[in-house]
Amino acid sequence: MCMGKKILGWVGAGMACLMICFSSGKVYASSIADIKRQQEEDKRQLNNVQGQISGLESEQGEVGEEIEELDASVVELIASVEIIKEEIVDKEAQIQVTEGEYAEAKRQEEEQYETMKRRIQFMYEEGDISYMQLLMTSDSFGDMLNKADYIEQLYEYDRKMLQQYQETKEYVQQVWDRLEEEKSELEASKHELEEEQAYMEQLLEEKRQQYENFNVQIAKAKQQAAAYKTRIKQQTAQIKKLEEEERKRREEEERRKREEEARRAAQAAANASSGSSSSESSGSSGSQSSSQSVSIPSGGSASGQAIANYACQFIGNPYVAGGTSLTDGADCSGFVWRVFKDKGYSVPRTSWDLRSAGREVSYSEAQPGDIVCYAGHVGIYIGNGNIVHASTPKSGIKITTATYKSILSVRRVA
Repeated sequence: MCMGKKILGWVGAGMACLMICFSSGKVYASSIADIKRQQEEDKRQLNNVQGQISGLESEQGEVGEEIEELDASVVELIASVEIIKEEIVDKEAQIQVTEGEYAEAKRQEEEQYETMKRRIQFMYEEGDISYMQLLMTSDSFGDMLNKADYIEQLYEYDRKMLQQYQETKEYVQQVWDRLEEEKSELEASKHELEEEQAYMEQLLEEKRQQYENFNVQIAKAKQQAAAYKTRIKQQTAQIKKLEEEERKRREEEERRKREEEARRAAQAAANASSGSSSSESSGSSGSQSSSQSVSIPSGGSASGQAIANYACQFIGNPYVAGGTSLTDGADCSGFVWRVFKDKGYSVPRTSWDLRSAGREVSYSEAQPGDIVCYAGHVGIYIGNGNIVHASTPKSGIKITTATYKSILSVRRVA
């Protein structure tokens, strides 16, 4: 979050600066060199903003994954809470049944105990005579033994029944206690799960707000990037306009110079004899022709010039998307990658990664062999404001003016 706030601050400051610069809708500079210097700085800033956008989008993607995981966890917690609620209801029903069984066991115990007490009380109140009479009235000794055995069985029955009801009551009590404990455990688990659910839902809400905050930061960064692109486009247009005006000015100066030379030649011819006039005219014409030679500037490292010369050998060969063959076909980054590889240099394969190859130089300092990077495209600078590049499937590998589109970076590897 701290990183996001810092980036948001940078984006805000940058936007404020750009709004001031673009408030008039024009780019002001005193010369082509000034405009190019400002353009290089704007491209650097644009690269920084694009890097910020990439970083923000990466962080937002991570937060999005966390949100998905939290969503799944919350759903799982809700399901667990509902299951425990159902188990608690079942336990309560079991407890009610057990309470009834316990009450019945206790009632039977008390009833049997009362019966037994009445028999014992009767025995003491009547004394042993009643039992002796019962025995003496026996018809025979065998009958007396049977009656004595009956009395003993009666006492034994009371004792066993009482013991049985006591055991039943104790067992039911144990079941009841166990169910109460299980219910207590379920309620504790339910409470803990509900607390965890509340925490997860709060964390989920915070992550969603963080995700939305990234949307705001990315939108502002993209707005800043768009402003830089607009400015760079304006600068490119103004540079082209000033260069065209400069070219026309030089052409006009050359035209006037030629006219002046022709006027002087005609004046000299009028002042001389026809023979000398012809000779002078011929000499003048030869002098004029020799003054028309064009000087092509050269410069840069020998290795860079070798790369440029090597790249130009493949002009006219086809453009093939994803290709890296200089003869059978290559795309823009594949062409650059193969040329540098053949010359013993290791550079990235994609146009995006090539923007970080070697070291950056300004376009005004570009030398043959430098890599010129555009949005989604790259070429090799060959001097005189031109690049050689794998252009399109229709045009293949060709030479184009370097400023035909906005330059994002110039990289020097050789």
